[in-house]
Amino acid sequence: MSVSEKMAKIAIDALEDKKGRDIKIIDIRNVTVIADYFILASGSNRNQVQTLADNVKESLGRAGYEARQTEGYQSAAWILMDYNDIIVHIFSEEDRLFYDLERIWQDGKEMAVEDFKEMAE
Repeated sequence: MSVSEKMAKIAIDALEDKKGRDIKIIDIRNVTVIADYFILASGSNRNQVQTLADNVKESLGRAGYEARQTEGYQSAAWILMDYNDIIVHIFSEEDRLFYDLERIWQDGKEMAVEDFKEMAE
């Protein structure tokens, strides 16, 4: 398992643990050099969006990974967490629909969470 796959699995588990909605992973390795994977999730309200981000930060931190940068935590409409190899996007449901990263990054390979977890094991 590569470092980016391990990080992505930890982040996905952290999002699932706090009931993140519509979790998706986009493999962008063949599209850009900015990261290997985008991980997207939605929260139903501001508090849940922040809780999802807190749990990702804590889980990856315990594994020895620190975010290079985190943006949007205070507004909690779209929190972006840059871990170099992976970028975690946590949205309010409205902002996720508005920004539609799945469409913007459609050249990447969208993977089902279950399929990714099996591949990463």
